Amino acid sequence: MYFSYGEKETEYLKQKDPVLGAVIDAVGHVYRETDPDLFAAVVHHIVGQQISTKAQATIWRRMRQALGALDAQRIAETDAAQLQALGISLRKAQYIRDFAEKVRTGAFDLQRVAQLPDDEAIRALASLKGVGVWTAEMILLFCLQRPDVFSYDDLAIQRGLRMVYHHRKIDRKLFEKYRRRFSPYGSVASLYLWAAAGGAVPGLRDHAPKKAPKKTPKK
Repeated sequence: MYFSYGEKETEYLKQKDPVLGAVIDAVGHVYRETDPDLFAAVVHHIVGQQISTKAQATIWRRMRQALGALDAQRIAETDAAQLQALGISLRKAQYIRDFAEKVRTGAFDLQRVAQLPDDEAIRALASLKGVGVWTAEMILLFCLQRPDVFSYDDLAIQRGLRMVYHHRKIDRKLFEKYRRRFSPYGSVASLYLWAAAGGAVPGLRDHAPKKAPKKTPKK
């Protein structure tokens, strides 16, 4: 399953911002996979923090092979050391088990969270151990398919903004200008800025100031 959007969203963004419109035309439709299972999505994002996409995929495959269905009951019954043996840190294993136990006991209501407005859903998800604001925002986009997710904490989106609009730096005030411009389809704008940041549009470069090389101490 891919993030769902179409001509309505892209035409709106083109009209609001011809510069982004040119990127949309250059890139074409972006196919980004989503996970409709909110429980699995939270676990998957905790697993993937601070590791490569390849490592995340490997660990996820091991978890599915070892545990079968990744639901709250199964995870809660699995010892943290068993989860750690699949390739994740002990801390992440504890976070995942804590989340599973809260879901199993009803302390964290996934169905209620899925129905909350964006800001409330982000706060609820970010209250979980191992889930920060950025992770919560990505869950809203790639699991719940919320249409207006535009994350200031996402470094690739900041890079995309620098590349597309030739900025040297993206501060909060400038970011908010773009967020308002792209709303209510910030999620689709995010897809195209990620594509630009990843090199999908030839000729674009990052305009961030180059860091000065570290001086070698004199002997």
